[in-house]
Amino acid sequence: MKEIVLRPIGWVERVEGETTEFHILPELVAGLEGLSPGEKILILFWMDRADRTRLEAHPRGDPARPLRGVFATRSPHRPNPIGATTVELLSLQGNRLWVRGLDAWEGTPILDIKIEAKGPETA
Repeated sequence: MKEIVLRPIGWVERVEGETTEFHILPELVAGLEGLSPGEKILILFWMDRADRTRLEAHPRGDPARPLRGVFATRSPHRPNPIGATTVELLSLQGNRLWVRGLDAWEGTPILDIKIEAKGPETA
């Protein structure tokens, strides 16, 4: 099997309620060109605190619910713990972004940012 290597483009700095501040590497700032506050963007991140050996989980972490395979849940514990959340971009200043709705912790590595698909101009 071919190895896949991912490198973070940035990290979550601060989480305050539903607002998250994260930064991307300064050398990647040009990749933010065209993003505007109010847009919905997809954030892909690495759930670095996940247990990559677990293949079963209780849905929503509720032990009262029966175990299911991790691919049938949104559990962070999985072989490749990639998180994906669509968020609202609140503000963008240099290499810092503020978003609403990101379900990641401080220090979480950010893997990629994609805008919400709207038509051929976003391809």
